Amino acid sequence: MSKISMYPVTLEGQSIEQKRKEIRDYFHNTFDLFEKVFELLQDESVFYKKSEPTRHPMIFYFGHTATFFVNRLMSMQIIYERINPEFESLFAVGVDEMRWDDLEESRYRWPEVSAVRNYRNAVRKLVDELIMRLDFTLPIREDSAMWIILMGIEHERIHIETSLVLHRQMPLEYIKDVPEFNICTHSAEAPQNEMVTVRGDRVALGKSKNHHLYGWDNEYGSYEEVVKDFQVSQFLVSNGEFMEFVNDGGYETKEYWDEEGLAFLQKSNAKHPHFWVKENGVFKYRALSKIIDMPQDWPVDVNALEAEAFCRYKSKKENKEYLLPSEAEYELIYKRANLKDVPALHESRANINFYHYASSCPVDEFGFNGIYDVIGNVWQWSRTPIRPFKGFEVHAAYDDFSVPTFDDKHALILGSSWASSGNLIMKHSRYAFRKHFFQNAGFRYVITQNSKDESGDVYESDELVSQYCEFQYGDTHFGVENFAIACAKIAAKYAINTTKALDLGCATGRASFELAKRFDRVEGIDFSVRFIQVGSKLQEAGYVAFTCKEEGELSINKKVTLQDLGYEELAQKVSFWQGDACNLKPSFTAYDLIMATNLIDRLYNPRLFLDTVDKRLNADGILMLTSPYTWQESSTKKEFWLGGYKDENGNAVRTIERLKDILHDKFELLHVEDLEFVIKETARKYQHTVSQVSVWKKR
Repeated sequence: MSKISMYPVTLEGQSIEQKRKEIRDYFHNTFDLFEKVFELLQDESVFYKKSEPTRHPMIFYFGHTATFFVNRLMSMQIIYERINPEFESLFAVGVDEMRWDDLEESRYRWPEVSAVRNYRNAVRKLVDELIMRLDFTLPIREDSAMWIILMGIEHERIHIETSLVLHRQMPLEYIKDVPEFNICTHSAEAPQNEMVTVRGDRVALGKSKNHHLYGWDNEYGSYEEVVKDFQVSQFLVSNGEFMEFVNDGGYETKEYWDEEGLAFLQKSNAKHPHFWVKENGVFKYRALSKIIDMPQDWPVDVNALEAEAFCRYKSKKENKEYLLPSEAEYELIYKRANLKDVPALHESRANINFYHYASSCPVDEFGFNGIYDVIGNVWQWSRTPIRPFKGFEVHAAYDDFSVPTFDDKHALILGSSWASSGNLIMKHSRYAFRKHFFQNAGFRYVITQNSKDESGDVYESDELVSQYCEFQYGDTHFGVENFAIACAKIAAKYAINTTKALDLGCATGRASFELAKRFDRVEGIDFSVRFIQVGSKLQEAGYVAFTCKEEGELSINKKVTLQDLGYEELAQKVSFWQGDACNLKPSFTAYDLIMATNLIDRLYNPRLFLDTVDKRLNADGILMLTSPYTWQESSTKKEFWLGGYKDENGNAVRTIERLKDILHDKFELLHVEDLEFVIKETARKYQHTVSQVSVWKKR
């Protein structure tokens, strides 16, 4: 198995050409390993089956990682032409059960597997060519085009592991043996778990932008915590140890489960771990492609809710308080193990990177200074919800990697698994999943007096998103009406039919809710998940909380609710989606109104949007455009600007005149007006802008 796995690329050292070769080898190795994972599927028909109802068919994931490369390269203007616009929309989003992940099968027409294979080959060729010709300097930093290549590679590494989990959840008849994925063949009785004392210390988490390895945005920044002495289990919880919980009625005893856990039990009807199979009254174990006798000394595979329930059970049984480790406590466990940033020197004594097995192995096989499986075997659920470190900044190419998980619903997983490679096995990596998700994950427990990581209101601290929250949901300033409300009023005035509306470039969603006062259904779409999660949260949690900057480092917290806004009866009429206005899914259609708010001067190809928007409107449909026409090359390559320049004869080209030329054959211009808006930056600094509104009726 080690022949097709590989360690990640460092960002420094070697010559440019040596580094180029290293990245190229790493890319092809990753692409090969990902496709090897899909050889586990019995035949092509299985590509169209789901491992569980909350996931797409496997064909989606097969295409997803390739489209990721193209979509990110497009968004960062490294390339300007798509390979297959249909695929790059179809396979773009939908992997984490977010409200904006569209799992409605009627909206999809999945392509042939051969077509997706051909597409993947085309993407492989494109990326290979880019690696060989892109200019870059060493060390590679996040503003480098080569960083986006590394981002695509590490993204695919994540999906190597998560796809293996999905395949393992498939009925056994859909999965076949693949020689490269050989599982561990030995097991014994489960060892007795003992507690080991870990000395407390001041813990500093996070890393600087000068770090020598690729990192996701959530890894950067800083966080400090003083951790007291605590005790940690020597081993991961084994199948044998967890069996006591199952046999003692743990899944039937409500007091061991919190509200979320009880909801999981009701929905799943679980009576034992997901990868246990009961045959003739005896529990067996589902490995990747076979069912085997229960390996008592392998780590149990459970979700966080099951791990928490076990801790409550053990706490009651022994009259002690057992918890999952925190992120800070795990840092001290890692430190005790004397592990480095890249655990290459330790690969022979850790079950990671497919080095030993394509499965778990006994929990007492790989020790680290008295604590076993500090890394490897299975991920370890923590009690810490993933949150940004101080100084967190999103990467513009992938703003939805971390931010949607900062909701106190995603728990950090620690330590990596047998299927982890690349960034997944790095010291600073931070990955989190919803508590009911199944991964290659188990747990260990601690006895501790340290913080319990209680949840509360989650305040939006991203400066740009907070600014838009204030813009759309905050106070009005200098007598200027709320822009979202004003736009919705104009749209409602000119709308002829009111069945369905599209709020395109919806940002944090205020106008979408306002349109719902007139329309039966409203869909809000924005390119940025950072924005649409605000409106989505308002629907789901009933409130939006954000930080409003006042002066320097001083800020105030604000919170608005559905009730405050008068949207209680409107919320269910609205849905929010992530999408690219220049390449929307075919299912986004049949609108009576499309309102594109301050959008066209931020699109990478506004003409592409305008040339096709009529196809998404019903007869007598209304198109409403607003824009201050602040064209900039960072958003739109100059050759794609619609206005704001002089033509070859020296004549000024105005955007509104170009809009008339472009839209004339398909639309009748009904109305033009100026509409001002004010965005608060601080208590004493505001942006005062005038947007031009143009209203068009489909001919």
